[in-house]
Amino acid sequence: MKPFFANEQGYFGEYGGAFIPEILYKCVEELKNSYHSIMDNKDFKKEYESLLKDYVGRPSSLYHAKRLSKKYGCKIYLKREDLNHTGAHKINNTVGQVLLAKHMGKTRIIAETGAGQHGVATATVCALMNIKCIVYMGKTDVERQRVNVEKMKMLGAEVRPVTSGNMTLKDATNDAIRDWCSNPKDTYYVIGSTVGPHPYPTMVAELQSVISKEIKEQLLEKESRENPDYIIACVGGGSNAGGSIYHFLDNEKVKLILCEAGGKGINSGFSAATIQLGKKGIIHGSKTLVMQNEDGQIQEPYSISAGLDYPGIGPIYPYLKKRNRAKFLAINDDEAMESALELTRLEGIIPAIESAHALASLKKIEFNKKDIVVVTISGRGDKDMDTFLNYFESHEML
Repeated sequence: MKPFFANEQGYFGEYGGAFIPEILYKCVEELKNSYHSIMDNKDFKKEYESLLKDYVGRPSSLYHAKRLSKKYGCKIYLKREDLNHTGAHKINNTVGQVLLAKHMGKTRIIAETGAGQHGVATATVCALMNIKCIVYMGKTDVERQRVNVEKMKMLGAEVRPVTSGNMTLKDATNDAIRDWCSNPKDTYYVIGSTVGPHPYPTMVAELQSVISKEIKEQLLEKESRENPDYIIACVGGGSNAGGSIYHFLDNEKVKLILCEAGGKGINSGFSAATIQLGKKGIIHGSKTLVMQNEDGQIQEPYSISAGLDYPGIGPIYPYLKKRNRAKFLAINDDEAMESALELTRLEGIIPAIESAHALASLKKIEFNKKDIVVVTISGRGDKDMDTFLNYFESHEML
């Protein structure tokens, strides 16, 4: 086993595994036993790679942000996942998983979504492949991500608002799992992040690893070296971060900076910084760090970003923290919003609020002039315009 990858039972050290109700055991075993054989199949690989190239629009560009570089005294490249079809990294995973479901003979797809990007990406691929799609989304997120909701409906998906709990990503995931329990035979659950029972965390990271694969190839072309000094990405559940760091995990010379949603501050009671605040627990089929109270009940997370307010985190991340392989920063709402505006004004790129959390870390690191820094822009900010405008107007920033 490679030092930073899961073993056969899906454990990263003590984190991971598959903690599932008995009714789902056969589904998860079927997936575990078939996903590698299908993904290694010549026909599957050919179709998947063709879709990434001709449908998603890969490779995404690695853009040298000159004005941003000048400000922070290093050489900053932006990995432009915002340029993918549907506007985020999410489609790398959904193309792979929906194609996998089709090869497994599944006729019904379910998904959960927070910011809506995973929901849109799932609905997009289901429309392409003519498969029924149902997306669970917290009512809070339905309201703050209205444009993405309308996109999913236009694509033919059924969006089911969830009114339990905090009505955000955690609650949408709960309802998706309930659906799966009720329809195990014909249904495939497309999980959007490196969370859930084994093999999902590993599978999603592998499907997203095209990001770091391209970074190595593009840096070799631009800088005559494959490895940057820093990789920076935001992390909620962890699909974007997992894809960004995948091919650099074993190279200790590459510093990994992963940015959580600090919300209104990690001591405010309104935060989603799981690495800083979480305790060992089980959530959605995986042992990881979970935000919970003294009685072990899940504590509702908060972030201005709809895609980062998850009370857990992919199981590889507490393992990387324990092994001192990655540095985790909590970025608060104000820092993220200021950095989003900064990128917009300096480079003419409006990032998703999730991505802005990664950008905010640039202010917290002392770089050398020769450092090569890659920041993954996980998505574009179209979906966040209402949130941006309300924030900027209330803070008199425009």
